[in-house]
Amino acid sequence: MNQHYRDGRKIDPTRGAMLGDNTPNDNDRVEIGPTQLAFTEWAAAGLQLPDLQAMRRFRWERLTQHVVDRDYGGVLMFDPLNIRYATDSTNMQLWNTHNPFRAVLVCADGYMVIWDYKNAPFLSGFNPLVREVRSGADLFYFDRGDKVDVAADVFSRQVVDLIREHGGGNMRLAADKVMIHGLRALEAQGFEVMEGEELTEKARSIKGPDEILAMRCANHSCQTAVKAMEDFARANVGDGRTSEDDIWAVLHAENIKRGGEWIETRLLASGPRTNPWFQECGPRITQQNEIISFDTDLVGSYGICIDISRSWWIGDRKPRPDMIYAMQHSVEHIQTNMQMLKPGVNIQDLSRNTHVLDDKYQALKYGCLMHGVGLCDEWPLVAYPDQMVEGAFDYELQPGMTLCVEALVGEVGGDFSIKLEDQVLITEDGFENLTTYPFDPDLMGET
Repeated sequence: MNQHYRDGRKIDPTRGAMLGDNTPNDNDRVEIGPTQLAFTEWAAAGLQLPDLQAMRRFRWERLTQHVVDRDYGGVLMFDPLNIRYATDSTNMQLWNTHNPFRAVLVCADGYMVIWDYKNAPFLSGFNPLVREVRSGADLFYFDRGDKVDVAADVFSRQVVDLIREHGGGNMRLAADKVMIHGLRALEAQGFEVMEGEELTEKARSIKGPDEILAMRCANHSCQTAVKAMEDFARANVGDGRTSEDDIWAVLHAENIKRGGEWIETRLLASGPRTNPWFQECGPRITQQNEIISFDTDLVGSYGICIDISRSWWIGDRKPRPDMIYAMQHSVEHIQTNMQMLKPGVNIQDLSRNTHVLDDKYQALKYGCLMHGVGLCDEWPLVAYPDQMVEGAFDYELQPGMTLCVEALVGEVGGDFSIKLEDQVLITEDGFENLTTYPFDPDLMGET
């Protein structure tokens, strides 16, 4: 394992004008961040904090360089996760995903402008890399009605002026998730609108030293929250009252307690609802002597996604032999596939050389072998061989990438599925598995 990403900063949130992550030690600040509970737990675990100022500059520099490398005048971002990456600021993130009122433009010279909600221009004031705050990027029908085209024209003219001044007049403009009126207005101004997601996903795929430190902290908080969820489940399953929702609510609460932000899905199921997979948690009352499987999909401290999965057996009897075999096969699958991970490996070769699941598990296998992870599930996706599209991911792994390695094992018509997933860092000479949460010993056949 490589430890070169670590440094000597210590956590002490109670002293000095600045916290250990190089942000103001001010509980009244606009800038969101970890809680005292998180800082205390990280200190006890010996974790080092990221320097958030350095992390923000690293991200801004990567975005700017990717713009320059592609000979674009700038990149215009509406996706709230891309905006978080560019500015490290948030504003009603989930609401913003379906009512896109924010936008950020990073020009070829690095000049960065955010269009935010007009009543909240202060939300990115903590980041000096954001050079201007404007409003007016809300180009959705609910807000603009039948005059959305007028608003789009005003917005697009501002983008033109900024690109003339800070993008060298280069009318090749990358954009990610622009609304249709916005796209038409930009093209009417003479922009050649390029694929922005290609740029942002590639920029986000390599994590800098401080992003990795932030991920270590978020990972510790997530696994601590999972332990609280497991303890609750083991104490309450079978009491005739505890539902899947009750168990899942513990993960939400523990995440928020540590300054986490949200959970992207509701992927926890019990007993027969684990098969087929992707049934989200509901009111089913959990029973003894059944499997509970889950996938965190958790956006935690510092906005970092920790995406891990486990399956638990809870009961006073032993799991069946077919359950134990499926669990052992799942562990073999992810651990064998991890051994392929190192810099220079072609992503498509990961598909070609995968550990092969038994035939009886093929029909219900997961949607991918692996996927990138950062602020959410990210590029790249590593497909199973029968789902691989030649040329779609013809790139090599690089140090600083972080991947989630997946397994879903269950039979068609079966009464259970095993779901496992670990989060892995690509190092200079191999990989480091960041996930330390144990596999259930009963399902592993160890008890």
